[in-house]
Amino acid sequence: MNETKSSCCYCGVGCGVIIQSEGERIIGVRGDPDHPANFGRLCTKGATLHLTARTDLRAMHPELRVSREETRKRVSWDEALDHAAGRFAQIIHEHGPDSVAFYISGQLLTEDYYVFNKLAKGLIGTNNVDTNSRLCMSSAVAGYKATLGMDAPPNCYEDIDHAACLFIAGSNTAFAHPIVYRRIEDARAKNPALKIIVVDPRRTDTAAAADLHLAIAPGTDIALYNAMLHVLLAEKMVDRNYIAAHTEGFEAIERTARATTVEQAAAICAVKAPDIITAARWFGAAKATLSLYCQGLNQSSHGTHNNAALINLHLATAHIGRPGAGPFSLTGQPNAMGGREVGGLSNLLSAHRDLANPAHRAEVAKLWGVPDVPAKPGKTAVELFGALASGEVKAVWIACTNPAQSMPGQDQVRAALQNADFVVLQEAYRNTDTAAYADLLLPATSWGEKEGTVTNSERRITRVRAAVPAPGEARADWAIAADFAQRLGAALAASSPQVSGRDAMKLFAYTSTEAVFNEHRESTRGRDLDITGLSYAMLDKAGPQQWPLREGETSGRKRLYENGLFPTPSGRARFVDAKHLAAAECADADYPLLLNTGRLRDQWHGMSRTGTVARLFSHAPEALLAMHPADMASRRLAHGDIVKVRSRRGELAVGVEASQELQPGQVFLPMHWGSQFMAGAGANALTSPAFDPFSKQPELKLAAVAVEKFELPYEIVALARLTGMAGDPSGGLALTATLQPLLQHFDWASLGLFGRDEDFLVMHARCAKAPAAAVLAAMDSALRLDDKDALLSYSDAARGISKKIRFAGGHILAVRLAGETRAAAWLQEAMLDGVAAPELWRFALAPLATPPVARAPRGRIVCNCLDVSENEIASRLTQGASFDDLQATLKCGTSCGSCAPELKRLCVERGHRLGAAA
Repeated sequence: MNETKSSCCYCGVGCGVIIQSEGERIIGVRGDPDHPANFGRLCTKGATLHLTARTDLRAMHPELRVSREETRKRVSWDEALDHAAGRFAQIIHEHGPDSVAFYISGQLLTEDYYVFNKLAKGLIGTNNVDTNSRLCMSSAVAGYKATLGMDAPPNCYEDIDHAACLFIAGSNTAFAHPIVYRRIEDARAKNPALKIIVVDPRRTDTAAAADLHLAIAPGTDIALYNAMLHVLLAEKMVDRNYIAAHTEGFEAIERTARATTVEQAAAICAVKAPDIITAARWFGAAKATLSLYCQGLNQSSHGTHNNAALINLHLATAHIGRPGAGPFSLTGQPNAMGGREVGGLSNLLSAHRDLANPAHRAEVAKLWGVPDVPAKPGKTAVELFGALASGEVKAVWIACTNPAQSMPGQDQVRAALQNADFVVLQEAYRNTDTAAYADLLLPATSWGEKEGTVTNSERRITRVRAAVPAPGEARADWAIAADFAQRLGAALAASSPQVSGRDAMKLFAYTSTEAVFNEHRESTRGRDLDITGLSYAMLDKAGPQQWPLREGETSGRKRLYENGLFPTPSGRARFVDAKHLAAAECADADYPLLLNTGRLRDQWHGMSRTGTVARLFSHAPEALLAMHPADMASRRLAHGDIVKVRSRRGELAVGVEASQELQPGQVFLPMHWGSQFMAGAGANALTSPAFDPFSKQPELKLAAVAVEKFELPYEIVALARLTGMAGDPSGGLALTATLQPLLQHFDWASLGLFGRDEDFLVMHARCAKAPAAAVLAAMDSALRLDDKDALLSYSDAARGISKKIRFAGGHILAVRLAGETRAAAWLQEAMLDGVAAPELWRFALAPLATPPVARAPRGRIVCNCLDVSENEIASRLTQGASFDDLQATLKCGTSCGSCAPELKRLCVERGHRLGAAA
């Protein structure tokens, strides 16, 4: 067995991992105890990374269709890239450089990002290169630049240990950044006096564990922060000396804050006035206050000012540039920071240079050896897909992201992809929602196969190393982009004057990722993120390093602005006069509820990776709309009912569940499920493309919706054992890809996995009447229920009932129940238990099936690491167990710890002790 140090590919915490491999196969993963981001810890997602290292759903070779009427066919790399170069060159020649665009990803490595940026801006001459980081971090970027002068989180994770007050805003840290939350738990255990304030409309596990939860109305952050500043001013808790010595612009925000009374803010935010006062006092009086914030601030039509209003509080109280103090944005994706560093946004250039600055453009042009860099800003994400829809942009190259699920306003986005002249998708997985729109699919390497670097939330650069070779014909992202650039340069040279003086062969003559990194490193010389002292050799020898790390230095800087100097023309930080603004969309009589979207604990983004791991479905098996019980009662809804959710842009059918986390008038839907796993486009069929005027980040966190019961009497359930049986080659995750197109034939449908040691599939669908016979036939064919051997079946055409079971050796391999599905739950349990009893399967076919033998269902799994269910935990709590007792007896929460916040909440809700361990 070989062990390879690398980095986790999920959130921006940037945990170090050790990949275990045998030959060309990854067989295990564990946390790297030497990595300063996690010291060996991993969350449930990171701890199961090795289970995602399978090729069932991977893109393995280039596929091309010449016309939309065709299906894609396998081609060679030469044919694929020559065709792409020819199409791009033709479009550029006929319509100009801005008729093409690139949409890339915060999950690319820094070297990948750098080559794409250079390809668009240096070779083609367009700034139409944007990233899905626009959807998550661009308001944090704009907020930092507006106040502190540069895009740089000034803190490090170690500051959590030094903070006396933690102010967590718009972040369910326990779910979205679990390893950071482990550090918060450690800090609280060491310092019981630590105050934790959480600002979040929902009472999440993070909020439930706080000393003070401010459950503000969605979109009212600025009113809250200005009212807190009002209190700080009134009680003389601002640091006038720091303000005078190190800041500018305070007078304007002081006037705004004094005019924002606590009573006014309490009414706007729907919180208690005394709680605002308490939050302000704790924030101001603490020896050191550290803010942690994420999408709740960023994904807003005024996200930049949300960020700035919070940073104003730090500048006013001098809670910055000291251990434990500062505004710390938690990055959403593993390398959103690295993408920003190389200028991977349509308004930026390499090394945090500003596209609008002629001197900066000249510096980059000189570095790259090209005559110029275009001055016209490129299309940002929402604008880019709008331009595809209108025909202004003709061709788009998408890499490592899934806009046909992740972008707001899915109807327009999907129509835009359909309307585009040419769509290239560079992707590791062949079954994403966007893959259906690709004219050219290029197979890319993924986690465990890539080489390069990433930068995490605390500005720490980590080496990413390959443990196994690429599967099939997959290639590294940077290498694909560089190869295409050389071919495109040749195609453009004869016909397009804008490439004059641009030698593509020379510009992209990279022989390794290190060569790309070295060029990127040189671009940072003298800049705020100067890493001229960093090299692959240093990262290999000394481990991950924070920037800046200048030539001659031996280590990076933990925190910024300790000397009170800021990278602005005056050297002073700037207060921003942020004022409360209404959200882009408000509830009304037609759309009376406010929808919030967000993450779950065990899934990641569009689930192309986590959706391949059965156990990661056990905490949340399907997408459910969470509603306050009072809102459910007024609509006569019960848990598990199907509802139709409508917004001004689209509608979605989804199951519903009661949740005390929400205030009346609010609903919550996870962001992860899309057309791979449900009927419909997912949450973003509902969300708004309205965006912040400064950052251009869309308001994904807030949309007005209506919810009504959706009566769907006809029901279908399919179950399958994916691992197959001895002598039976059927199964595997490829079955999910086969069934996915069928989801859209139903009014509501859900496709997921279950199991632990073995993988099983479950598909559940409902519709107003029985589907077309061809749909059931296609389902049966996929499940091999059209075989004659080892098959039991029952049909009652008059009642619309049809049931089939395939088995081998007494074990169920596949089931399809239509029209009557009462046996589904106990059949699922029987498959999990490995029950071998053919005489039982006949009961499943009975017209009103009841289980002849059944155990009580275990219920939702809370602890994924040790497979502990909520029912088992509830039973112990009924006996008076404390949190310590649960850990001692059931062992839950003792492995990765991701479930610990939920365990503590369950204890508190049932009136039991937390114990010393909590």
